[in-house]
Amino acid sequence: MEAVVENGLKDPAAPNGTAVPLENGAPPAEKKTVRRVGAKPPVEREPYSLWCIGLKNPVRKKLIEVVEWKIFEAFILLAICGTCLCLAVFQPMPNGDTTAINEFLEEIEIIFTVTFTSECLMKIIAYGFIMHQNAYLKNTWNILDFTIVMIGLFSALLAFIKIEGVNVKALRAFRVLRPLRLLSSIPSLQIVINAILMAMIPLFNIALLVMFVIIIYAIIGLEMFSGIFHKACFDAVTGEMPVDPTPCGGYYECPNGTICREYWEGPQYGITNFDNIGQSMLTVFQCITLEGWTDMLYWVHDSQGRTWQWFYFVTMVVLGSFFVMNLILGVLSGEFSKEREKAQSRGDFQKLRAKQQMDEDLQGYLEWISKAEDLEPVTDPTNALKVDVGKSKNDPVVMGLLKSTMFPLQQVLEAKVTSENPNEVAPDYDLSGAPETFFQKKMKQFEKWNRKNRRTMKYICKSQFMFWLIITLVFLNTIVLATEHHNQPPWLDEFQEYTNLFFVILFTGEMLMKMYALGFSGYMVSLFNRFDFF
Repeated sequence: MEAVVENGLKDPAAPNGTAVPLENGAPPAEKKTVRRVGAKPPVEREPYSLWCIGLKNPVRKKLIEVVEWKIFEAFILLAICGTCLCLAVFQPMPNGDTTAINEFLEEIEIIFTVTFTSECLMKIIAYGFIMHQNAYLKNTWNILDFTIVMIGLFSALLAFIKIEGVNVKALRAFRVLRPLRLLSSIPSLQIVINAILMAMIPLFNIALLVMFVIIIYAIIGLEMFSGIFHKACFDAVTGEMPVDPTPCGGYYECPNGTICREYWEGPQYGITNFDNIGQSMLTVFQCITLEGWTDMLYWVHDSQGRTWQWFYFVTMVVLGSFFVMNLILGVLSGEFSKEREKAQSRGDFQKLRAKQQMDEDLQGYLEWISKAEDLEPVTDPTNALKVDVGKSKNDPVVMGLLKSTMFPLQQVLEAKVTSENPNEVAPDYDLSGAPETFFQKKMKQFEKWNRKNRRTMKYICKSQFMFWLIITLVFLNTIVLATEHHNQPPWLDEFQEYTNLFFVILFTGEMLMKMYALGFSGYMVSLFNRFDFF
């Protein structure tokens, strides 16, 4: 699409796309082959696949088209889901027994094996085997697929030959690896797995830090709480211990008829204590995972008292759980961002970026058009723009976008022409000599008044004062809603009813102001405005 201004410098292209000679009769310039901006460069492929099939071979060319066909990828993904379903339905039986469902699944297994083997062979012929940089086995995920296919073929071959002493069922167990092929079929899963694999070394450093914290707190617990969990309340006469004993000797007092003495193995069958470094580390790890750390704190209070012991457990949970353990999420998030950037550079998210760019361009166009609406309409045909749209002439979407885009440019050109030629009449001047009617005068006055008021409203809606005013109103409305409680007095019900009505009126007025300033379509562009509207 080429916009051409009738200034004698350039002529529009013909409707059929051929070049038109210039006015001085010079021949048209030769067209240069230029790759479209944003288009993907051609993929470099292995010249000879399997050392004998060239790029111009019709079979290889057809296979390249097939393996890169979206429908083919969807078919393979459906086959992977089907084999996962079969593995889930399969019922292993002891002593070599089987069922009718298992026999049917074994027959279906042949179809899946042939399907995945055919896909592997087609990709090897299309991309090459291993020699070229873009060959089939140069991709890590293809290596996984190739390994799973070879294991399936080998197990099927052994089942057909029936060699004595070879356990074919052990090889068939490798069929559980087939769901891993989903990783090679879904790019987003590949990014997650790559991020986890690349985060192993940083995670090892985080694991060392976690181990250091556990050892430090285990040593402190060993020094402070060693042997405190072995006292319980025993019956003073019979010497028996209750069914659900509790550590004693500190804040907990034994009931009448019982005495606090040793020996009890401790809570949780003696596993949770600080008696040695091993069990102390296990207890600290349990507290870091937030599994029963409050029970440990209460047991320490019951057996030692309520003084400084809370500080030990609170700092352990804050440092060990809220800080150190959450570093793992930070490392994974960082590696995921790196892998996503790599995937974007490879073009895996090209469509997503193009959509985002289109949304940004649309927002810019809407802002540009909203500014152009403040200008006077143009009616002079001598300065009109001519645009060659080619085959898109009958496309309503293209024509609508073209009109909304070219209108502000026409306004700028008209303003420039008017400023350069002050002696000329205004473009909207009626050259017929007929006087303007009362209705036309009032319409022009109303349009001018409307444009001025919309500019003022737009300035008010986008001002910082309006922003903080709305934030304050939302905060006050939240406070009023938070005052509601059970069995509240009647005057509070009445106050909340009137204040809520007052806030509804204010927020409705704000919405109407934005709709008037931005227009309904411009108002609905923002997701937050849509949320306020509904």
